[in-house]
Amino acid sequence: MFAQQTLMQFDHIVTGCRATLEAVPDARLDWRPHEKSWTLGELATHVAMLPNWTVATLTMSEFDVAPEGGEPPQNPELESSAELVAALDRSAATAREAIEATPEEAFADSWTLKVAGEDRFSMPKAVVLRSFVLDHLIHHRAQLGVYLRLLDVPVPQMFGPTADHPDM
Repeated sequence: MFAQQTLMQFDHIVTGCRATLEAVPDARLDWRPHEKSWTLGELATHVAMLPNWTVATLTMSEFDVAPEGGEPPQNPELESSAELVAALDRSAATAREAIEATPEEAFADSWTLKVAGEDRFSMPKAVVLRSFVLDHLIHHRAQLGVYLRLLDVPVPQMFGPTADHPDM
């Protein structure tokens, strides 16, 4: 039951992410709105790769994003909107498979995020999947929408009419 409901939410969120990544202008991937901000390419790559966190959430009991003596996870360098969309499609397919393969009772198991060996949070996997993966995707997709607006690129429609798509 949880997996099927989550997959419906996941598919809806990924559809919006895909539309946003399709709108990313290839020639502006190095643009950033502020010196403290990621570039458009870095943020878009994060959105494309974020569904991969589903696998770590559902197949492990903890994950360290900056392990002592090890390398933190690295994103690939994606150089076009087409590459971003393809990466999202691959990571989303892998995430869907992980959700479908997870036994219902496993969603209640605890999962811990660590940074350099220090616990940052522990929650049931179902909560991690909803907040740390799905809400995280929504958050960064919205940031991408702001980047697009600042670049005067039409922002894709997600939930209904928008300033750029009033007739949808």
